[in-house]
Amino acid sequence: MLRPPALIRRTQLRTLADEELMERVAQGDGPAFEVVFDRHGGPAFSLAYRMCGQRALAEDVVQEAFLSLWRKSGRFDQQRGSLRTFILQVVRNRAIDSFRARNSRESRDVADEGFTEQLAAPELTDVEAGRRAEARSVRAALLGLPEEQRRVIELAYFGGFTHLEIAERLALPPGTVKGRMRLALNKLRASLPELTDSVP
Repeated sequence: MLRPPALIRRTQLRTLADEELMERVAQGDGPAFEVVFDRHGGPAFSLAYRMCGQRALAEDVVQEAFLSLWRKSGRFDQQRGSLRTFILQVVRNRAIDSFRARNSRESRDVADEGFTEQLAAPELTDVEAGRRAEARSVRAALLGLPEEQRRVIELAYFGGFTHLEIAERLALPPGTVKGRMRLALNKLRASLPELTDSVP
């Protein structure tokens, strides 16, 4: 059975390395960009969702990050790191920009409408204080892990890398990465009994 030319070309593009795909993207090659998105869109969304906590907002952040990559593909420099790392850094920056813009907008809205005194400040403050205390507990627990275990947790849950990608990045066997991850998660659960539901 003959396959359509477009499908054949897409299959061929999937065999290319990220650097080769980005060279084509810089020349305006849409199908090459689609392959880049297929390859890195999942981890990008995973990171955006962890940072934003809202699916719609995370989708917007990822869309803006990839639009930026399409428009300014020349900013990617393979000498400074992998395409995955570059994309995740763009996602982080977009998520932070989104937070700042939203906070600024909310502050203006409150000031303009004169509702400052009517806000339920104590409740919001309690929630925020709880979140900050929780974040401090998690950070302290992470710092209590051995360096090699903390590294794989950070790469997996804050960097969006898979076990195989972490193994490649750290030049370790995949089994070693999984073992370190399992040990680290067990220690985190033991250190954070009150946050058991939050720890992966």
